[in-house]
Amino acid sequence: MQLDQDGFLADHTDWTPEIAEALASQHGIALTPAHWEILHAIRGFYDEFGLSPINRALVKYIGQRFGPQKGQSVYLLTLFPGGPAKLACKIAGLPKPHNCL
Repeated sequence: MQLDQDGFLADHTDWTPEIAEALASQHGIALTPAHWEILHAIRGFYDEFGLSPINRALVKYIGQRFGPQKGQSVYLLTLFPGGPAKLACKIAGLPKPHNCL
């Protein structure tokens, strides 16, 4: 697994569930079905729009797909602490969202 200078997968097409587990583990996250739901959705977002979602777009997209209970920043923060869009994209093997530091 080759990572860029920010710890993101260098080539998103190399992503596998095992790589996701390894990346999540580096951040102290044990992936649950709730995590996988978001990871697969965020990869779908990338396939649909050709970019990694920023936080606002991620929240809206998740809300549209899974309902208002899951389409909230608070919910996503419980799964991906510190920055849901950035961390979820990293674990999903996608490039860093453009507005993330």
